[in-house]
Amino acid sequence: MADERRLGRRFGWLWAAYGISAVGTWLAFDAFPLIAITVLHVGPGAVSAMAAAGLAAGAMVALPLGPWVEFRRKRPVMMAMDLARFVAVLSVPVAYALGRLGFGQLLVVSSVVAAADIAFTAAAGAFLKGLLAGPDLLAANARLEATTWLATTVAPPLGGAAIAVFGPVATVLANAASYLLSALGLRAVGAGEPPPARPTNSRSARRSGRGASSAAPLQPAWPAPQQAAAVAPHQVAPPAPRPRGGELTEGWRHLLTHPQLRPLFVNVALVNGLIMATAPVIAVLMLGDLGFAPWQYGLAFSAPCVGGLVGSRLARPLVARHGSLRVLRVAGTARSCWLLPLAFVRPGAGGLLLVMCAQLGVVTCAATFNPVLVTYRLERTGTHQVARTLAAWSVGVKVTVAALTALWGAFAAAAGPRAAIAAAGVLMLASPLPLALALARGRAATDAEPTRAAAPTTHQPAPSTSGAGG
Repeated sequence: MADERRLGRRFGWLWAAYGISAVGTWLAFDAFPLIAITVLHVGPGAVSAMAAAGLAAGAMVALPLGPWVEFRRKRPVMMAMDLARFVAVLSVPVAYALGRLGFGQLLVVSSVVAAADIAFTAAAGAFLKGLLAGPDLLAANARLEATTWLATTVAPPLGGAAIAVFGPVATVLANAASYLLSALGLRAVGAGEPPPARPTNSRSARRSGRGASSAAPLQPAWPAPQQAAAVAPHQVAPPAPRPRGGELTEGWRHLLTHPQLRPLFVNVALVNGLIMATAPVIAVLMLGDLGFAPWQYGLAFSAPCVGGLVGSRLARPLVARHGSLRVLRVAGTARSCWLLPLAFVRPGAGGLLLVMCAQLGVVTCAATFNPVLVTYRLERTGTHQVARTLAAWSVGVKVTVAALTALWGAFAAAAGPRAAIAAAGVLMLASPLPLALALARGRAATDAEPTRAAAPTTHQPAPSTSGAGG
């Protein structure tokens, strides 16, 4: 079902900036490991260590960034993170051209990019929450999800062709340019964002944040497009205050004490961690033990990404018909069933077809689940906590991915690729348990809302949201 909602000029520029950045990222997919192996001649152990250490170091650097982002205008933060990634990534082709590229530089750049990714994601979530609300917010998240999967489908083959023609750093240069173009696109979004206000009472703010699912609908962080004219374009924001001690942990406190977000976070961290941890193991199995050609391996994981376009387009009509909670439960459970079959891949066309079917299943389910989750998470987080909560979420997921990647690499080295994939697949089957817990609590909160809504209120109701619900 087509989604033709008009979301405004400002979202259009935001969407364009996101699309350019996504294409650049996927053009350079696996570029650093390729450079490390073909240019620097390091072994697979060092490549795995680089992937895990880059994520972990970036997450640690990003720990204080959530509170820093929270009390600043979000669009300038997003632009600054794009420019930081542009400079960091551009340093790789420059060093390569000068003959000075080293493994340590790749590790530093990976860490800088990972930290900037977390800060950008935190600011972008808060920005989007202030820009749109209700069904528009879900529609926007679905479009961003579809853009991700379109880039995932198209860009990696183009990146491989560019490397074959122009050399190993060609896609890295394109990725750097995409960050610069993304910053320019964000600049075109335009001003209209007042300085964020610090809550006057942090304890009551925490209570209001935890009760966001049962309290009055959350207000935007800044005026909607039609209200932006009320903000004087020449108005200068006062300097953002330094985060207080308790505010440094506010995002974690909200995430880990919220009855629905905590089990959802556990589910997402486990699923993403197991998928990413087994990716290099599956590559070793297919390209090494089973003798698949590189083009077959690439086809097996790129062609099924069309399922991402299908799943993201289904998200909003499914929520409109069945509600957010049911979509999260069904799609979230279904995406856990596709890893275990990969332990039984055999050589030949049958094995290739098995991988493609499994990849198609997990991508379609994930693309349906993700925009609903992102919207649900935003609607369950107070406006003054969005950046810190999203930063905490990203840090936690990246640390989990790094830890499981290192652990599963050692497991595969000791027990073999098939045993490692099978163990991950069995553990993946248990991932819907925290999801079921979160959704049961969500249903209880939703059932209690009519009773609370009967009490008289003094504020004007906000537009209705879709379903019960990143």
